[in-house]
Parts: sequence; structure tokens; C-alpha cells
Amino acid sequence: MANYQVDTELHGELNCWRITSDHADLLIAQQGAQVLSYQRIGEPPLLWLSDQAIFRQGKSVRAGVPVCWPWFGNFERNPDAVKAMYTGEQAPAHGLVRGRDWQLLSVEEASDTLVIEFTLPEARGDLPGWPHDVELKLVVELGDQLKLTLSSYNLGNTAVTLSQALHSYFAVSDVRQVRVEGVEGLGYIETLANWEQRSQQGALGFAGETDRIYLDAPEQLSIVDPHWERRITLKAGGSRTAVIWNPWTDRARDLPDMADDGWQRMLCIETANVWDDVVELKPGASHSLVLTIGCEKI
Repeated sequence: MANYQVDTELHGELNCWRITSDHADLLIAQQGAQVLSYQRIGEPPLLWLSDQAIFRQGKSVRAGVPVCWPWFGNFERNPDAVKAMYTGEQAPAHGLVRGRDWQLLSVEEASDTLVIEFTLPEARGDLPGWPHDVELKLVVELGDQLKLTLSSYNLGNTAVTLSQALHSYFAVSDVRQVRVEGVEGLGYIETLANWEQRSQQGALGFAGETDRIYLDAPEQLSIVDPHWERRITLKAGGSRTAVIWNPWTDRARDLPDMADDGWQRMLCIETANVWDDVVELKPGASHSLVLTIGCEKI
């Protein structure tokens, strides 16, 4: 049985839990049920927390794994079926749940894993402009790896269509020196060139701003970081799309919660249901979006 300690902390305006085990250190905010940082003992962090992060109520922190739900990205870029679910006037980017306090349901040990379960009661018909009855839960499992499961269960009488993502910020030694494996040969949407569809040749390296939606993504992608001599593995479930993003120099300068050179130390690979991979939940149906983060030496 692993040893775990759970402490409460206040970061700026946000209530957080610091969870330490024999293996790792994990920081989770109540707002958004957002994992802010994850680091194995004696190793560089696996998830990136901006050193200029803003911990403010109602604002998602630039760090860790924000939950994007019930739509992803720019609302107008979503399929009509997703947009039809929303009756509000102004639709914030990445949905409605990142800036809301979730309820901590339980913290339990299961074998050598600590299981932390959150829910967002407002998703049951009380999200502004989104009048649908969905039970929304996030389960975080801390063991040898970190596993996140975002589950949506339609309790209403009509079908619900949504897009979503676990918007993971990974820590890297220098994004210019890393590569992403598993995308070879995939089709992708190049959002920086009029949303053209292209085909990936070889592994993905980085030499400029990157914002791509990879289609029919495999179950596992990897970030190979030679300088830190490691491979971060991302194993996805319930997802056929992956969004890969780095703001590079100009965009980073425009972000108030990222240092001008912060782009060098992070890479977003978002396990997602977007584009033509949206989730349709008939009454009584459920869906789970799963991300398991591992790491191995190379």
C-alpha cells in the first residue's frame, strides 16, 4: 500500500489540494477540477504550470489539465449539432466548466492507487444557456501513472451533442528539441492555414507556432524529450482526435499568464472529441474520455 498525504492549499483565489505519495506530487484546484501540476519524485514535472499563472476565480489557470466541456475551442468552429445545444448569447472559448467550482465527492485508496472523484452539479441543467441534464464527473487516479476519466451521463429526455477535451499542458526541456511520435501518416486540420486538411509526414517536430487537429488519432501518442532522457506516453480512450498546440514567440508575448519564453517549456497535446468526433448522448447514454499519462526513460 502506497502512502498518501492530502493537504489543502490556497493559491491566489483558488482552493486546491496537494496530494503527495511515495511516487509523485499532484496539485488539483477545486475550480474546474483542474489538475495544475504533476511531478514524479526526483524528476522534472510531467505537467506544466506556468510560472506566471493567474489564480483567479472564474479564470482557467494556464497549467496542467483544464477540462473543456460541453464544447471545445472557438464555439463558432464547432459542428451545428454542438452549437444547437447552447441558447446563451456569448459563448466562452472551451465551454462552461473550467471556471466553476466542482464538488469533491471522495478521496479513496484502491490498492496502490489514490482515486479522487469530482462532480459538477451545475451540469444537471443549471449551466447558463445550456439547459441539459447531464451528470458530469472527473475521476483522477494517482498511482504509478496519472489517469483522468471525464464521464458524461445524459439523464435528460432528449439527446445531447457535445465536444470536449482534456487540455493537457506537458512540461518539456525545450519544445524545439522534442518530437511527437504516433502521428505519422495521420490527416490533420492546419488551423493556421485556413483550416486546410493535410497529411503528417514522419514524427512531428517544432519550429514555429503549432495548432493542429489530428484526425483518427491512435490510442497512444508519445512526447520524446532527449534532453530529459524520457518519453511521456499519452494513452487515450473514448477519443479519435488530438489537438497539438504551442504558441511560440509572438502568441506567448500576447498571453498575460505566460512568460515571453514560456512557450519553450510547454507543449499541449489535448485528448479530445472535436471536429467530426463529437459525442452524441441519447437519453440514458454515457461516454468517458480517458487520458493516462506515463513516463519512461530513454
